[in-house]
Amino acid sequence: MRVAITGGTGFVGRHLAARLDGADTVVVSRRTGVPIDDVEALTAAFAGCDVVAHCAGINREIGDQTFAQVHVDGTRAVIEAARRAGVRRIVMLSFLRARPDCGSAYHETKWAAEQLVRQSGIDHVILKAGMIYGPGDHLVDHATRAVRTWPVFATVGYRDRTVRPLPVEEAVDVLLAALEGRVPHPTVAVVGAEELGFGTAIRRIARVAGRRPAVVRVPVWAIRALAQLAEWTMVVPLIAKAQARMLAEGVSEPEPFAPELPGGIRPVLPFDDERIRAALPDGGFGPSDLRITQWWALRRSRTNR
Repeated sequence: MRVAITGGTGFVGRHLAARLDGADTVVVSRRTGVPIDDVEALTAAFAGCDVVAHCAGINREIGDQTFAQVHVDGTRAVIEAARRAGVRRIVMLSFLRARPDCGSAYHETKWAAEQLVRQSGIDHVILKAGMIYGPGDHLVDHATRAVRTWPVFATVGYRDRTVRPLPVEEAVDVLLAALEGRVPHPTVAVVGAEELGFGTAIRRIARVAGRRPAVVRVPVWAIRALAQLAEWTMVVPLIAKAQARMLAEGVSEPEPFAPELPGGIRPVLPFDDERIRAALPDGGFGPSDLRITQWWALRRSRTNR
């Protein structure tokens, strides 16, 4: 089975690529010179492939990389290229609560992309995944660096919403099952085995990281303001606006409804110390995480040429 992976250098995509035979895997991303909305380039990349794992996506907009451009236009191009290249199946990695008319461009464009895949006429599986964690993620990595930097950690809203953290190795197991035709439904919810409050998850991460921050609940509007500030000032934001919306809702139940995976494929690993420890990053946040630092370093390098 020859597999093409869009977003193949991203968090989930690169973990999937590492589990596949490199000789039969095509990694597609902007970094490999194949824009997600370039039908001709995608068609060439998909040539000879049996299936496409469509993992490309963004959690914040930067310049021309808008949610609509990446999620909707990109998916439309992937479908057309797959059709031209004779690809037999598309497996799309989407978001657990992607849905229309909810006021979030992230959720709405993910849903629009799902609908394009459903209407493509190509055999497909849509994986509506929850919060995926592992080395280089946006949960354990960012939470650890935050508690190592500040003595206080703010959670979203006065009610502690729940999450079901999903280890990236199990997310990849599900992707492989879908690529191989072992997922029995065209749309499924993919969540971790353990459900817990987000504040509890943060305390667990902090304990494994050797910290005991004060975890405080703040209004949703304050977290959204923090997320906007983080997007303006940080290379990789502590939290993005789309992520603030996710946490305000909770990330444990699909919306609209989607069935969970059957036994044998369904994730079973707990959010325990061993898996948290494996995902811990080095250090905390510092000046190098600021966009102005990156800009200043680039300016100096150009001046010194």
